[in-house]
Amino acid sequence: VQLVESGGALVQAGGSLRLSCAASGFSFRTYTMSWYRQGPGKERELVATIAAVVPGQIRYGNSVRGRFTISRDNARNMLFLQMNSLEPGDTAEIHCSVRIPPTRIWGQGTQVTVAA
Repeated sequence: VQLVESGGALVQAGGSLRLSCAASGFSFRTYTMSWYRQGPGKERELVATIAAVVPGQIRYGNSVRGRFTISRDNARNMLFLQMNSLEPGDTAEIHCSVRIPPTRIWGQGTQVTVAA
């Protein structure tokens, strides 16, 4: 099982980024996928989660709701996170994740830095 994130960068406040996560080694289309982040000095928090079947249940963390959009392409085994109206508080390492019982699998992460 492998999750590889890409798309992180340094961006100015108010800007946008699109993150991608390439999944392999498991039946991507049958699992709920999630993005988590951990900012400097902060606890890890859920950013967004999307159910296996599209359109399916989508859930966002309170701090990103209305600004971020999670999506997936089951044909290409890809997970995406469109991040708009970025704020300095969004600075974090962001990880793609899947829970395949009994384990939660994490990607290596991609760094998003938002400059004021």
